[in-house]
Amino acid sequence: MIIGASLAILLSSCVSQKKFSELEAKNKETEDLLNTATVKLNSCLEEKASSSSQLKVLQDQVSNLKNQNSALLNNVGNLATLSTKEAENLEKSLESIKEKDLQIRTMQDALTKKDSVTLALVTSLKGALGNLADEDIEINVEKGVVYVSISDKLLFKSGSYNVSARAREVLGKVAKVVNDKPDIEFLVEGHTDNVPIKNKVLLDNWDLSVKRATSVVRVLQNDFKVDPKRMTAAGRSHYIPVTDNNSAASKAKNRRTRIVVLPKLDQFYNMIEDGMKKATKK
Repeated sequence: MIIGASLAILLSSCVSQKKFSELEAKNKETEDLLNTATVKLNSCLEEKASSSSQLKVLQDQVSNLKNQNSALLNNVGNLATLSTKEAENLEKSLESIKEKDLQIRTMQDALTKKDSVTLALVTSLKGALGNLADEDIEINVEKGVVYVSISDKLLFKSGSYNVSARAREVLGKVAKVVNDKPDIEFLVEGHTDNVPIKNKVLLDNWDLSVKRATSVVRVLQNDFKVDPKRMTAAGRSHYIPVTDNNSAASKAKNRRTRIVVLPKLDQFYNMIEDGMKKATKK
C-alpha cells in the first residue's frame, strides 16, 4: 500500500503546467457550451409557451365569433330580409370563423406531430433499454423534452470519470436509437452528490461532473459513431439534486448522468407558419 501510494503521488506530480492549462481551457470551453445550450433550451421553452398562449387566444376568438354569428342569425331570422351591409358583415364573420378554424387545426396538427415524434423516441429508447433495472436507468418526458437518466454506479466507479465496460453496452443501445434519428440533438449532463472532491486532476465537483459528461460524449462519438455536431457535454455539479443528500441512498440517486434530447422547435414553428400562410391565402 505504501508503494502504491508513493507511485500515485509520483505520477500525479508529473502533470505539467501545459496539461493543466489545456484542462483549464477545455473546462472553460465546456462551460461556454453549457451556457449556450441552456440559453437555447430556455428560448425553446419560452417559444412553446407563447405558441400555447396564441392557440388559446385563437380558440377564444373562434368561440366569440360563433356566438356573434348565432346571435345575428337569431335576430334577423331570414337572410332575405337582411340589408346589404348586414349581409356583408355576416359573410365576413363566417369567413373569419373558417380562417380561425383552419389556423387552429394547423397548430393542433403541428402539436400532434411533435408529440408523435417524442412518443416514438421514448418508445424506441425503452425498447432498447427495457431490460435494465429501474434504479439504473430512467426515461421520462417533461414539458415535451425527453430525459434519459443513467445511474452513477452503472457508468463509473466512485470518484472516477472513466466509463465502465458495462456502461459502454448501455451507451451503445442509446447510440443505436440516436443514430436512427439524425434530426435530433442532445445534451449530456453530469451530476454529482454534495460530497466535495479534490485531487491533482479534479478541482471540485464541477470538474468531476464535466469530465463524466465528456467521457460519455467521447464514447458515443468514438465507439458508436454519433455525430459530434449533435452533442453538447455539460456538468451541473451537485446543484440540481433529485433528492436530498442526507443518506447514502439519496446521494446515490443524485450521482447520475442525464441525456437531454433537445427538441428542434424551429421546425415546429416553421410548420405552424406555413400553415398560417396557407390559411391566409385561402
